Amino acid sequence: MNILFCSVGRRCELLKDFRNTLGNQVKIVVTDNSKVAPAMAFADKAYLVPLISDPSYISIILDICKKEEIQAVTTLIDPEIMLLAKHREEFEAFGVTVLAPYEETAKLCFNKYDMYRFLTEKGINTVKTYGTYEEFMVDYNAGRIAFPVFVKPRTGSGSVGARKIETPDLLKQVTEQDKSLIIQELMTGKDLDADVYVDTISHKPVAIFSKKKLSTTIGGANKTVSFKDESLFAFIQEALSVMQFNGPLDMDFFYQGGKYYLSEINPRFGGAYLHAYGAGVDFVKLIQNNIAGIENPADIGNYEEDIVMMMYDSVVIRKMSELEESMISMM
Repeated sequence: MNILFCSVGRRCELLKDFRNTLGNQVKIVVTDNSKVAPAMAFADKAYLVPLISDPSYISIILDICKKEEIQAVTTLIDPEIMLLAKHREEFEAFGVTVLAPYEETAKLCFNKYDMYRFLTEKGINTVKTYGTYEEFMVDYNAGRIAFPVFVKPRTGSGSVGARKIETPDLLKQVTEQDKSLIIQELMTGKDLDADVYVDTISHKPVAIFSKKKLSTTIGGANKTVSFKDESLFAFIQEALSVMQFNGPLDMDFFYQGGKYYLSEINPRFGGAYLHAYGAGVDFVKLIQNNIAGIENPADIGNYEEDIVMMMYDSVVIRKMSELEESMISMM
């Protein structure tokens, strides 16, 4: 399998997992805008490319796919998901499977307020969300929501700018300063996460790995423990049935008052997918099967409970000249 990871950044361990499963049966090709992106050191081929906002970006990625005979492409950053989804047909014309959702679903995942409205219309439990201060105050004055509340950007990732707000005056101030913020009910229940693989042939979830978050940093969970609940598995399948996904995704939930609430979906490999892989839920094999035209059977919840992941930092040490020599510049 020849696979391309766009915007590979720091995702060294993920590339190691692909190598561990497939050995010399995989050619790992990566791109990034920075020549000091550490994961570049773990690829067979590394390309230095422009920012995703560059008008030539997609044509450059397509050229790399043709040159390296790529069979599957994915991205590891949220803003690029929509770009791959939008150009899906161009990739498929060269026989490249796009491991990203279809365009309308990609739009929903990137805009948290639009996702809230969509899920509400479909009857899927989700966190109560408001697009403006004025909209929120209607429910607040009617006694349908109370302080404290939670604000975060309606687009983007990594929890940048997310925080708890205690009073109406402060809420008005921060939402006037930053019009991108949405307002959410403050959830005090259990903070949960699930890694899901949606088969690219059946378009149904065939693997689910759920975990409780023990510790989080900006960018996601860094300590988690596995658990199983058939009602959560059923809830995930219900939620995904109303959207069009393709490949790996990461879902965030809260468990409160005896119910699960879907918080958001990141339709890519989550940073904590390493836990699922370490517990034996191997998306790499599922991708390999799909690329070979094999539909994966559903195998949901096939892992042990109480397996703990404890993430830590590591480093890559190289001479700058070695880095520059090891990558192909498309700038």
